[in-house]
Amino acid sequence: MASGIEAVQDGRIHIEKINYPFLYTLNASGAEFGAGIKRAVEKGWLELHESGTYVRLLKAVGT
Repeated sequence: MASGIEAVQDGRIHIEKINYPFLYTLNASGAEFGAGIKRAVEKGWLELHESGTYVRLLKAVGT
């Protein structure tokens, strides 16, 4: 989902740009969103800023 969102300065993607579609388009829960972000970080797909306000896409899913 994050790969289809235009990044801002330094490749940052504001967390609400992926949070909203995940929660409301996919009807997921906050716990599922948190687990998904955690998994993407563990897999090396995303970097989550310590503030939690943005992520940075590191590599395409499946690579």
